[in-house]
Amino acid sequence: MLQAVLKEPRKIEIREVPKPTLGGGDVLIKVRNLGICGSDIHIFYGKHIYKEYPIIPGHEISGEVAEVTPSIEKIKVGDKVTLRPQLTCRKCYNCLHGNYHICENLKVIGFHIPGAAGEYLSAPYQNIITLPDNISFEDGAMIEPVAVAVHALKKCENISGKKVLVFGAGPIGNLVAQTAKAYGAVSVMITDRVDFRLKIASDCGIDWYVNVLHKNLRQEILDKFGSNGADLILECVGIEDTIEEAIELTRKGTDVIIVGVPEGKLSVNLGLVQDRELKLIGSLMYKEEDFYEAIRLISEDKIKVKELITNRFPFKQYPEAFKFIDEGKNEFMKVMIYF
Repeated sequence: MLQAVLKEPRKIEIREVPKPTLGGGDVLIKVRNLGICGSDIHIFYGKHIYKEYPIIPGHEISGEVAEVTPSIEKIKVGDKVTLRPQLTCRKCYNCLHGNYHICENLKVIGFHIPGAAGEYLSAPYQNIITLPDNISFEDGAMIEPVAVAVHALKKCENISGKKVLVFGAGPIGNLVAQTAKAYGAVSVMITDRVDFRLKIASDCGIDWYVNVLHKNLRQEILDKFGSNGADLILECVGIEDTIEEAIELTRKGTDVIIVGVPEGKLSVNLGLVQDRELKLIGSLMYKEEDFYEAIRLISEDKIKVKELITNRFPFKQYPEAFKFIDEGKNEFMKVMIYF
């Protein structure tokens, strides 16, 4: 089969390798669609804080079950599926208390172990999630990023009636903003420096979109949210400037949820966090129930995902897809690979 390998930063090769074989409890997936995640792009540039090379990337996946171990009854050949890419120890404190997504020994498919950038992928059956008929293969590859948004918003007990500010209008920020709307936020504002992304946010029904290069965000918050400002802020960029600005613009006693993946150690004003009694909350990945919630939101058309897929490449052009991203000057959102 064909497989893509990121041998070192900015160097991707397509190679021929043996098709995976099944082990105990494994499912063999014929990959149909593969989304390129922001974390994949960070790894491509050598900027992800958790990386080793060479890497077989890919974790936003949809596919069809090609083989299954006979002892597994809940999954059958021909099922349309997606993948929860977390491998956990099931022994540490967090695993034993239901928080396996922050397992002390967490391994992620596509980061620590070979991912889905190939024609077939073998994975444990516990990580396979079947998709309903009304979810296309392309939409199925968007379940994982929607689950990221669902998990982040679960950090806030009740979104209904809240005014929500989202930093970053890339795919994750867009999905976070849409999920906030789906959960009853009364008003959602999203920010970015790229009009292309903000236009897509508008097409997806986000109330307010602000290019911070051209408008004063503090004034926009005052004009659109009133003097009390935002009730909740979610940072979906992962850089020092936006995290710092999120803290500065937060009303006393409220929450800032960090969803974006920082590229390294960042400095923030903890004096403001202490003085304003803020909650600075990290959100990592998801749990299995977040996938099923993501499926529900897409199935019920509560979240738009097709609007985010701006470019498509066949798998044999996987290196060219990253070259396009490198040269794209932010004129793209989700790049989708098809097989």
